[in-house]
Amino acid sequence: MELTTALYIVPTPIGNLDDISTRALDVLKHVNLIACEDTRHSGKLLSHFGIETRKTALHDHNERDRAKWIVSQLAEGHSVALISDAGTPLISDPGYHLVNHVREAGHRVIPLPGACAAITALSGSGLPSDRFSFEGFLPAKEKSRLDKLNALKEDPRTLIFYESPHRIVHSLESIVTAFGSEREIVMARELTKTFETFLSGSAADVLQTVKDDANQQRGEIVLMCHGYRSEETSEFSPVVIDTLKILCQELPLKKAAALAGQMYDIKKNALYKYGLEIGL
Repeated sequence: MELTTALYIVPTPIGNLDDISTRALDVLKHVNLIACEDTRHSGKLLSHFGIETRKTALHDHNERDRAKWIVSQLAEGHSVALISDAGTPLISDPGYHLVNHVREAGHRVIPLPGACAAITALSGSGLPSDRFSFEGFLPAKEKSRLDKLNALKEDPRTLIFYESPHRIVHSLESIVTAFGSEREIVMARELTKTFETFLSGSAADVLQTVKDDANQQRGEIVLMCHGYRSEETSEFSPVVIDTLKILCQELPLKKAAALAGQMYDIKKNALYKYGLEIGL
């Protein structure tokens, strides 16, 4: 396989090694250099697939300086792959400064599709997926965490966070404080691994489950929160909501909202906004 001189962004499995693509393996085998977030961690993955390509470390503490050297490698006609410890590079992982520097230097950046914990979790969550916001890790300190959540509490999109096991209880407590105990949330843990788990329910219920079961405080975690529902839309009766959903099976949301509004003497704009919030 002959590769174009470029920086290749290569996703790696988030758990199940079978999730790596044939193309990703081919690129990793044939590039001149692999930039790894942690060479020892990635070395185990590469060894598993018999990949002996030269490695270099690229992490939060050396990325800016290492980017200059990688650009020099590209200038000499070498091809370089970027991988993180797991998932798609740059998604709460190093790589932004490198990609930016490579593009500014006029070299190609070729991204490969692949595993991403945020998207994997969202697709199995049952939460609205037409509009969402990935927010990365919440701040470690309580005040900063609450400030962040309070700024997002009226965002109508599904919110996606990464969280570490030793902070999961504190983050869930902050979500209850900022968003309210009844906000619908889903917690996905150990995705694609043996003990993959999805917990769903109100923020208060999920928090209690996690507190009561120490196993839920282990592994890699993705937290997802239903977007904000305004007081106006929360007052719709089940009959109105069911009617809107049925109409949307045959009509665009805007027309369905107008028709349901006429039927029940409700403002069509409020129904339309509600339809967007629940992903109709």
